[in-house]
Order: sequence, then structure tokens, then C-alpha cells
Amino acid sequence: MKHLRSLTAVAEVARSGSIRRAAERLNITPSALTRQIQDIEYELGTPIFERLAQGMRLNAAGELLARHIRDQAADLDRVRSQIADLSGVRRGHVALACSQAFVTRMIPEEVETYRAQFPQVAFTVQVRDHVQAVAALVSFEADLALVLQPPPSAELHALYAGRQSLCALMRASHPLAAQDGPVRLRDCLAHALALPDRSLAIRHHIEHALARRGVELRATVESGSLEFLRNVVLREDVVSFQVPSGIPDDLRLRSRLIDTRDLEPMSVVLAQLRGRLLPVAASKFADQLAAHLNHQAALTA
Repeated sequence: MKHLRSLTAVAEVARSGSIRRAAERLNITPSALTRQIQDIEYELGTPIFERLAQGMRLNAAGELLARHIRDQAADLDRVRSQIADLSGVRRGHVALACSQAFVTRMIPEEVETYRAQFPQVAFTVQVRDHVQAVAALVSFEADLALVLQPPPSAELHALYAGRQSLCALMRASHPLAAQDGPVRLRDCLAHALALPDRSLAIRHHIEHALARRGVELRATVESGSLEFLRNVVLREDVVSFQVPSGIPDDLRLRSRLIDTRDLEPMSVVLAQLRGRLLPVAASKFADQLAAHLNHQAALTA
């Protein structure tokens, strides 16, 4: 594993932009770290860093090496997980990037279910919007991404693709809560609105539908936090918009599906980086999560 330690040194210098800061994090002297970098450049026959007044920056050759380093680290995680499986003990780590809509109920429940069977598997869950979640896969910060309306990307390999209708969310005493069944979007717009901001896919989805009708959204409150918006709904007679997976079981809240004549369902995608071999733990969790999403879709079909 000695060569991996050298590659780790390259990654740390690239991340920190400084030999001195990287050496402190790696707990070695700056001169020793400089020799490691020079040895790698000698073996490759080319510099991999630009030496600038403000620090160290990867050049084109260095960027290629950095991608190789990320691939090597991912492969090593996968092999370690497989070796642990040989002994009958499922160890490992799952890194998941997901939209806010799934962190209230779905992901905590699925992590609990998985860890009940494999308690030695650790999880990192990053809350990311649809664009940032894809970037987390590409940079190997995440093994899996569960997102609403991901942007088209040749680097995504979908493990599950489905749809969820958007809901109008209000408190139980709101005038719209007195009726059952789907609600028309125009009826929602007649009330004060607590809207997701433009960092979230839900806002783009609604604005795109209204733009075709020449209707402009006017927010009383807007936020990039769905949890904050739910708390506003509990306190005022406002209407917000969320997907069913993001709405907690709370008798104080009421949700009604938006009529599909006004708003098409949003796409839900569970994906990994195309061509990447996932660690065993991440692969098994992906299977479990995809099965849950398929079951949930069948119940609402």
C-alpha cells in the first residue's frame, strides 16, 4: 500500500494548495512531502503541479493523476468491503447524496433497516440539490445519489427511475384542507405561498409549468430549507409545495396532490457514477433502496 500513501500525498497537496498545509495534515515534514511529489513527477516524467506564488495547483497531467487517485481509492474501498464479506462480517461505508425531500422519513428509515442487519456499516448522508448531488458522484464524494429532477448527464447510471406527484402542503385549519382529492394549482395560488427557493428542483418545476401559462409566482416566504417551510406552514395560513416522501406524519399538517392537469409528476432518480464498481455495502444498500422505491411506486400507482 506504499504507493497509495504517495498518491494520498498528491491528493492532499491538491486539496490544500500548499506543501506546508498538506504536510501538517499528513503529519510529515514539508521537505519529506516535497521529495515524495518530486519522486512521483520523476517516475511520470513530467511535472504534475504548477508552482505559483500563491501555492500549488494541479496542471493537466496532475488532473489526470488526481482522477486515477480517486479511482484507486474507490476500488480499494470496494475490495476491503468484499474481503470483509468473505469472513461473513459486512463492514463498510455508504456515502449518499440526496435531496432534502428524502431526509425527513425515507432515508432515516432505510438506514435504520439496513443497519439492523449490518450494524458495522457506517453512513454519510449529504443533503444536496439535484445539481450538487450529481457533482458529488463525479468527485467520488458520494457512492449514490437520490434526487428529484437530476440534470441530464452521461455520467449518471440510474438504478431506479420513477415519479412522484407534487403536493400542496398546509396546516389542518387552512381553508384548502377542508376538501379531499387533488387540488388545482390556481386554487393554491389564491393563497399566500411559502415557496422553496430557486436552489431547489421543486421551485423550478412549478415555475416551468406556470411560465407556459404566463403566470408569475409570488412568494410570501421562500427558503432553501424544506424543514423551515414546513414550520412556517404550521404557524400561518400559507400553502407550500413538497413531494409525499418529504412530508412527515403530523396531524397538524394536511397535504393534497396537485392536479396532474396543472403539474406533471417530478422524476425521482437513484443513481451511481457510470462505470464505477460500488463497494459491497453501497451496492447492497442501493438494492434495498431501489426495492423500497419500487414498492412505494406500486402502492401509489
